[in-house]
Amino acid sequence: MSTPRLRPVDLARLAGMSTQQIRNYEEAGILPPASRTAAGYRTFEDVHRQALLTHRVLLTGYGHDTAQRVMRAVHAGDVPRALALVDEAHAVLHEQRGSLDTASEALEALAGRPLTVPPPRHGDLRIGEVAALLGVRTSALRVWEAAGLLAPARERGTAYRHYGPADVRDARMIHVLRQSRYPLPQIRALLEEFRRTDSDTALRAAIARRREELAARTTAMLEGDGWLYAYLRDQGHLPRPAPEAAQIPEASDDPEAAGEAAVVPGAALVPEATEVPEASDDPEAAQVPEASDDPEAAQVPEASDDPEAAQVPEASEDPEAGLAAGVGTGP
Repeated sequence: MSTPRLRPVDLARLAGMSTQQIRNYEEAGILPPASRTAAGYRTFEDVHRQALLTHRVLLTGYGHDTAQRVMRAVHAGDVPRALALVDEAHAVLHEQRGSLDTASEALEALAGRPLTVPPPRHGDLRIGEVAALLGVRTSALRVWEAAGLLAPARERGTAYRHYGPADVRDARMIHVLRQSRYPLPQIRALLEEFRRTDSDTALRAAIARRREELAARTTAMLEGDGWLYAYLRDQGHLPRPAPEAAQIPEASDDPEAAGEAAVVPGAALVPEATEVPEASDDPEAAQVPEASDDPEAAQVPEASDDPEAAQVPEASEDPEAGLAAGVGTGP
């Protein structure tokens, strides 16, 4: 059965974008290369539809840059690079969540609690140390200072900046709010209210909203991960799961079921006729019977008319008997 062909307009309608964007996606490597008709027109297949939908879902959680880089790596045949980009995005989100927790802990300083990261032994922090602590550039701290958000003390003679515990706390707040795309004037209003009223209500509300944003982004990233995994699997970049017949059976609380599950698939089963008879406590029973001179003794016994005599003896309920019956059943 031939694969249905799709035109650029078909994909555009599917994703709610223009046909020119579809062409740009194909040229940028977000979509795999398209085949051409004799007249030079692009024709797409179901694999392009899957790639387009996967990219659209990745956009929500990973953003435009990372989503584009992931799809380009996949279509370039560099799947390990694509997976590394996914790991990197999750790591950045983890760092942002940790920064938010640190800022929340810094608010506890209002209740007289110490900062989670104390200043070095020589006293206040320098601008480079604060930048390293927050994971930002020193230029960002200077911009915040120019906007009136920070006012670190200056050293006499050298005019070096010195950030005390309150300055570090404020810098953390600013950093978290900037990650939530708060504009500088709005951050300044929050900090001024915080300093004037000694009330952290507005800052706590901002941090709570940031937690909700991170949770929503994590959910979106997980959804994108699922679409990316399915796309890689369907295109043969990942091994398919083993068939159900080869899966390991689940553990059972039934001791008899556990005994059956212990049988290795494919191993030869030992017929019941070859089982070793139970050991007898009668010493005479273990002796070898003497040869008989009666010629009839060697004949096969006649079939019995007794129906009960042909029945197979019932299994013994003695647990020790089961141990003896299991001897010699190994491979």
